[in-house]
Amino acid sequence: MTHELQDITILGAGPAGLFALFYAGMRGAKAQVIDALGEPGGQLTALYPEKYIFDVAGFPKVLAKDLVKALVEQAAQFKAPIHCSQRVVALEEADGHFVLVTETDRFPTRSVVIAAGIGAFAPRRLPQACAAPWYERGIYDRVSSPEAFAGKHVVIIGGGDSAFDWAHQLRDRAASVALVHRSDRFRAHAATVAEVDAAVAAGRTSIHTFHELHDIVAEGDRIVALELKDIKAKTTKRIPADVVLPMLGFVSDIGPLASWGLQLEKDEIAVNSQMETGRAGVYAAGDITTYPGKLKLIATGFAEATTAVNQAFHWVYPEKKVNPGHSSNLAVFGQKDD
Repeated sequence: MTHELQDITILGAGPAGLFALFYAGMRGAKAQVIDALGEPGGQLTALYPEKYIFDVAGFPKVLAKDLVKALVEQAAQFKAPIHCSQRVVALEEADGHFVLVTETDRFPTRSVVIAAGIGAFAPRRLPQACAAPWYERGIYDRVSSPEAFAGKHVVIIGGGDSAFDWAHQLRDRAASVALVHRSDRFRAHAATVAEVDAAVAAGRTSIHTFHELHDIVAEGDRIVALELKDIKAKTTKRIPADVVLPMLGFVSDIGPLASWGLQLEKDEIAVNSQMETGRAGVYAAGDITTYPGKLKLIATGFAEATTAVNQAFHWVYPEKKVNPGHSSNLAVFGQKDD
């Protein structure tokens, strides 16, 4: 399918990409977002939707999923499309504009803003062969609704931030929470580890260090227990399990971006103060960018998205100013136009 020509196409529906979509609409540009994931939000949705964020302007604290919801609502007032489950495989040029090519569709656009975070990423899968048939049938590497695990025996495999965050978040919902890790060294924040340790001491959570998945015990079409192997003693034990959450980190890849003629430093796009990438008409913002003094923060990404969109809009329409003026005076919001 070939879509309608847009002024600005934003690659990535994380916080920076969603704010860029809003800002493009505010400038009067025809815009759209393309993302490889199944729903907007990027890492906020895929990795820690139930985690509080404390450094977004105007919010004393906000759940990651609620921030995503607000960003989607903010952009929605301009009715710009968000195309999910669209993995970009190429950037072409035709008839004086770009064409972003995905595995199924073509998206013509006059300019591009890359807000792809760490690139396309996917959760690492459990290496044991016994796990493969149970993905999405009892094994889930993403948590979209914690309430789905209420009253369940939940086993979390991993020793990083996501594993400990979910052990903490699900403790009061699940019938039991068990954390399984191959060592006694954890990569999570010390404060979260301390919270889970306190829950273990209180008998509300169990931790099985130096253990790994050995086998899955099922009754019919549902998981009922896991067999764990002690990697030191080579013994096995069985623990109850209705749900298994592998939190083993993720693999990321900037994929075809590497061949787009951009200025790259390792797997990041080097930009200047105008968020220019080295290829005319292509800008970038957010975690995928690098420059001297770069801070990988959501707050920074919002500012970079603003700059990238304003520069892209001016590039598409040279007669338009780069500076949009104050939003409180814009006609698009029913105010007096400067």
